[in-house]
Amino acid sequence: MGGGPERRRELLDTAAEVFAAQGYNATTVRKIADAAGMLAGSLYYHFDSKESMLDEILATFLNELWDGYDAVLDAALGPRETIEALVTESFREIDRHRAAVAIYQKESQHLVDLPRFGYLTESQRRFEKAWLGTLERGVAAGVFRADLDVRLTYRFVRDTVWVAASWYRPGGQHSPEEIARQYLSMVLDGIAVRDPGAAGTSGASGERGVGAGRS
Repeated sequence: MGGGPERRRELLDTAAEVFAAQGYNATTVRKIADAAGMLAGSLYYHFDSKESMLDEILATFLNELWDGYDAVLDAALGPRETIEALVTESFREIDRHRAAVAIYQKESQHLVDLPRFGYLTESQRRFEKAWLGTLERGVAAGVFRADLDVRLTYRFVRDTVWVAASWYRPGGQHSPEEIARQYLSMVLDGIAVRDPGAAGTSGASGERGVGAGRS
């Protein structure tokens, strides 16, 4: 049996789907091996435990997520453009790691108590800081409404975006970028400051804003 990186990636992808569907506690090494079409003993040739598999799945997802987020945050974009870019990057990660996102949502609250998964807490702190900081910057700059509750808005945007992992399937009708554009047109029309002279044209204004953020 080959033990190269490609085979390892295939097994992790299979394990991620099983964890996402059945939950971490209910998933056994045998179930993962069955889904991969191999004997449970053969799976130990690649990984020493299901915890190791879950660790690699989540760490890979979060490392890629933060590579994308850090590039956005380092780009010195305006607040609105930063929100647009973060949302778009989030949907790209759902496209790449849908099962890992689903696992993260379902299991992270319990996993943070395990020493091996302590990095989840730090990632959550960084995530909140990035989003809240951008929203606060937008309010201060007059880009977002002055009466905006930034923490409530952060939770709304966070949950609205990441819950997509429960229904999104790679290769579907819409690309992650198109879904991001649709989400942004709904979200930003609700929180962006509008030109008083643009009354009655909010739909067109919102579309221009989203497009401008991606140019």
